[in-house]
Amino acid sequence: MKDILDAIQSPESTPADIAALPIPESYRAITVHKDETEMFAGLETRDKDPRKSIHLDEVPVPELGPGEALVAVMASSVNYNSVWTSIFEPLSTFGFLERYGRTNELAKRHDLPYHIIGSDLAGVVLRTGPGVNAWQPGDEVVAHCLSVELESSDGHNDTMLDPEQRIWGFETNFGGLAEIALVKSNQLMPKPDHLSWEEAAAPGLVNSTAYRQLVSRNGAGMKQGDNVLIWGASGGLGSYATQFALAGGANPICVVSSEQKADICRSMGAEAIIDRSAEGYRFWKDEQTQDPKEWKRFGKRIRELTGGEDIDIVFEHPGRETFGASVFVTRKGGTITTCASTSGYMHEYDNRYLWMSLKRIIGSHFANYREAWEANRLIAKGKIHPTLSKVYSLEDTGQAAYDVHRNLHQGKVGVLCMAPEEGLGVRDHEKRAKHLDAINRFRNI
Repeated sequence: MKDILDAIQSPESTPADIAALPIPESYRAITVHKDETEMFAGLETRDKDPRKSIHLDEVPVPELGPGEALVAVMASSVNYNSVWTSIFEPLSTFGFLERYGRTNELAKRHDLPYHIIGSDLAGVVLRTGPGVNAWQPGDEVVAHCLSVELESSDGHNDTMLDPEQRIWGFETNFGGLAEIALVKSNQLMPKPDHLSWEEAAAPGLVNSTAYRQLVSRNGAGMKQGDNVLIWGASGGLGSYATQFALAGGANPICVVSSEQKADICRSMGAEAIIDRSAEGYRFWKDEQTQDPKEWKRFGKRIRELTGGEDIDIVFEHPGRETFGASVFVTRKGGTITTCASTSGYMHEYDNRYLWMSLKRIIGSHFANYREAWEANRLIAKGKIHPTLSKVYSLEDTGQAAYDVHRNLHQGKVGVLCMAPEEGLGVRDHEKRAKHLDAINRFRNI
């Protein structure tokens, strides 16, 4: 691995030099183990500790197939799907790997007793398989996490509708929290040249998810002037939704849980902010009963911030805890876009407020290649910025996942994989200087 790192860091290396490097037989990777899937049985979700289930293992390099690439991973990041994998909720991801392994001979590689996790990366292409023409060894890339087969017609209008659509590093093996990753070549995108490795790795999953959910025609189709309610507006997903709303001429109403998080939203340019903790919103009386009076109090507060207007679009991802309130406060004919459900998947809402007011609920899941490319293009142009707050070593990925699980983080947390230190990989220093304050916004809190 040292020879690969030296070549990547050398300004004199050529694509031919990278292509000539021998691929090692094994590499270090963050894994969970199939024989430990019951280790948290009987515990509440919050008591399950990723530090106990996440391992740093030496694993063999997988076989490279047609249409695929091996990437030297300089940096990655932790998303909620890695947390879910590590605590085996809502179910063990080894079921995904087993089902994928049954689809074809090449997919059998993924059905292993260990799962290499991670759905983000920034790095350098080492090898490409047969049929790959758009990328070559030495290319500096980021990867989005949509893995598709596209053998069915269903996916050719929107690749997210492919029956064999999977999330790389969550529903497939050989993910990005490792020194080497295996991806399909149509996951690759150019690395933004003004960002370091860890900064470039951070936006991938969440930035693309927010783009589809809020901006794309497959999501809410946000337009100028829309009032957009954003739950967790300073978090890993919401921080990108807040930026898209501001950049697109919409009016974000940012919901946060502390004054510190409110300050982050203000630093991004948001003005309408609700600190739900300070204002004491409790949307559930108990585990089974919601409180419509709190919905109404919440709606009144929103109108105070919007000059009497209701919400056009709700950017929903907490799920069970907030969904009833989200449906209620949306204007007649408005849209609730939903993904993730980090507080629970079983949503409850009063359907009268949906059907009688002609509101829409749109399910949104990650993004297709075009949406991911557009979202990455906005990062590369300096229109949208990483929300990286802290960086961990590969050895400390368990702690990083624990911090995300316990909501002890702001924005996104990064992980150095092959990169020996932070701040490497910047190619365009002039562009970086123009955006440095925004790039470091979440680092300075």
